[in-house]
Amino acid sequence: MKKYFFVFPAIFILFISSLILYYRFDPSLLAKISFYLDLANPYVRIVRIQEGLRKEEVAEVVGDKLDWSEKEKEDFINSANIEGHFFPKTYLIYKDADPSTVRTTMLDEFGVQISKVKKPKSKQIISEDTALKIASIIQREAAGKSDMNLISGIIWNRIFKGMKLQVDATLQYAKGSEEDGWWGEVTPVDKKINSSYNTYLHEGLPPSAIANPGIDAINAAYNPQKTKCMFYLHDKKRRIHCAVTYEEHKKNIETYLR
Repeated sequence: MKKYFFVFPAIFILFISSLILYYRFDPSLLAKISFYLDLANPYVRIVRIQEGLRKEEVAEVVGDKLDWSEKEKEDFINSANIEGHFFPKTYLIYKDADPSTVRTTMLDEFGVQISKVKKPKSKQIISEDTALKIASIIQREAAGKSDMNLISGIIWNRIFKGMKLQVDATLQYAKGSEEDGWWGEVTPVDKKINSSYNTYLHEGLPPSAIANPGIDAINAAYNPQKTKCMFYLHDKKRRIHCAVTYEEHKKNIETYLR
């Protein structure tokens, strides 16, 4: 009986791994079976990292699954320029893995995934760091995959024009906290926040990525949609509307947000 008891977990792990790696099952569905995986092999955990989380949120997700202390969670993200490099996906992780090992696993996965991104010749001179900053903004600003390339095009237009990005997601990152929420609603007074991440005050991109983007957002950063639009907003149904001029943008605000 002992022989079969140990063989079953191994077969079960391989089966789950094949679903994730080869058949691309919905990660949310796979995460729901983590309870059964724990029963089959108490030494492995399914850890799902959603797109758009900031590093502190990633640390919470991983740490809660692996029963890390607060110090271990801090160690996990205590690395220079780490924001944006935790690639979002569903991972199978040994339950006793230390922060350094898990961090390396996720950073390696990021390297594998970003190497697959198609980069037009015109964008090959763009540094990975710049693309990642833009991708993280796209991830937080987009209502879904369908408008990511358009938002990318508008962000690049603003960069090329030397305009301030004026992106609310960067304000959320600047003021976010565990106590008040990482992605709180932006208010007019937030536009005066004294932070290098405040793109209403400072020109150009923020000092680092503001979240951990998925592959669609990274692709969009490298492959912006050609557009003359310089402004955009989402209506109450999360449909995007863009405008070439600020006057047109103000009309969109009156039409879709009042």
